[in-house]
Amino acid sequence: KDLVYLGFKVMPYSTACTTPLSNFEANLNYKDTNDPEVIVSFPMLDDPTTSFLAWTTTPWTLPSNVGLCVNPRSTYVLIKDTVSNKKYILMESCLSTLYRNPDKQDYIVLAKMIGKELEGLRYEPLFDYFKQEYQDRAFKVHCDDYVTDNSGTGIVHNAPGFGEDDYRVCLRDGAIEKTTLPCPIDANGRFTLPVKHFEKMYVKDVYSVLDEHIGTSGVN
Repeated sequence: KDLVYLGFKVMPYSTACTTPLSNFEANLNYKDTNDPEVIVSFPMLDDPTTSFLAWTTTPWTLPSNVGLCVNPRSTYVLIKDTVSNKKYILMESCLSTLYRNPDKQDYIVLAKMIGKELEGLRYEPLFDYFKQEYQDRAFKVHCDDYVTDNSGTGIVHNAPGFGEDDYRVCLRDGAIEKTTLPCPIDANGRFTLPVKHFEKMYVKDVYSVLDEHIGTSGVN
């Protein structure tokens, strides 16, 4: 009768104890830690000369990316960087994240659009680990109000195995199914196959290697 099914719920998790945590338990020993803030470019599938600029504070989730998310009502811009001659799309109000010197404008605005206009546009995935399995339904732009202009680029990368909003949006739009999702991490917080380049590495120890791999892949 389809009354029982296998599903997923994104929760706080302890890799030391190898167990999920309640919100109460997660806050008992809450500590601030330093994690890198990363802006990554995702080339558009139909126009590889233009890339979406996505922002994340959890770079270790990038191998599990299956989507990008924008705010449907915010204004986005297509710009040309006058130094690199590359074209990027990001939220207009977040330009200062990329160009922090107000006296030096190293870009030209080529076009403006509302986030809703970007919905459904496809991009080239950063890694090939899940490309074959998800390419027919994933690696596209989603819209949702949880994306804000408080920080970053106004484009959020989605890894549904590691974020509640990521999971909700990707499931809603059909990028993943209730019974399957990319989550290549074992109980101890170490990468598993198909993430072969970082296999058996702890998620927080992968940053330097990940940075090198992204660089050699031609992604900035």
